[in-house]
Amino acid sequence: MKKIKTFATRSLLAAALVTSTFGALAQAYPTKPVTWIVPFAAGGPTDALARSIAERVAREIGQPIVIDNAPGAGGTVGAAKAARATPDGYTMLVGHMGYMGAAPALYKKLAYDPVADFAPVFRFPDTPLVLMVRKEHPAKDVNALVDYAKANPDKVFISNAGVGSSSHLIAALWAASAGIKISQVPYKGAGPALIDVIGGQVDGIFDQTNTALPQIKEAKVRALAVTSKVRLPQLKDVPTLNETVLPNFEASTWYGIYAPKGTPPAVLDKVQQAYLKVMTDRAFTDKMAEQAIQMLPTDQYTGAALGKHTAAEVARWKSVAAKSNISLD
Repeated sequence: MKKIKTFATRSLLAAALVTSTFGALAQAYPTKPVTWIVPFAAGGPTDALARSIAERVAREIGQPIVIDNAPGAGGTVGAAKAARATPDGYTMLVGHMGYMGAAPALYKKLAYDPVADFAPVFRFPDTPLVLMVRKEHPAKDVNALVDYAKANPDKVFISNAGVGSSSHLIAALWAASAGIKISQVPYKGAGPALIDVIGGQVDGIFDQTNTALPQIKEAKVRALAVTSKVRLPQLKDVPTLNETVLPNFEASTWYGIYAPKGTPPAVLDKVQQAYLKVMTDRAFTDKMAEQAIQMLPTDQYTGAALGKHTAAEVARWKSVAAKSNISLD
């Protein structure tokens, strides 16, 4: 009996020590720069949005946030790297709908589990995409582009930011939904993919609004449709896909910050609270709105909400992949 009591006492002391250690860690955290892994090349929409948010979160936590661009295999290389990182709060992942939502449905073998291997920290606002074509393309609207693709299977060349990127996945979903066959051309990032649309080497691209709007305003490309549910204030004359060729079609790129599983909850909460302060900054949210980045209700920015959204997206894309016959293996 005395041994049992001694064991119980030791267990309670160990638990108290762990709790005390985590609490002390959270109070001191961070004592050095934090790394955010972005699994895409620098200069693209994911990188641009991550840097903008990182700059402001860094001010709140009192340490720099360093962006580590680790592209490859549609973002799965960087995600796997983050999953293997030490769970101490100093390495986090900029998650994305492709490698954190769709990847389990698209790859037979994946080196990580988006739900089991990560602790969700907070969610970014969502970013719609714009279907754009080169200026000289004969299709003046999205209906004409679909008609052209039906008459010329595999002759419409659509660039994307890489296999598994949102530009790749949404283009595939659009083509499957419209009943057309297109040829997708993967690049190492949205930047070079868009450059070749501007240069006329490919026909078009689905690009996120934060990088697409400047090119549209300068008339370097022609916008045919947006993927949001309603028209965007910045592109009032550009119809949605759901009001043209695809009723009920809606898609946006979603993002979130994830930490390796096992990261102390107190550390996660500290980072989340810093981010929530950023999202109350009217100057920042106005800047996001200018780029047609869609703000969410406040309760959707939390780690808990991101965790539920991630699990739901993994399930949704398994259904989409089966119906659209999309696979990356």
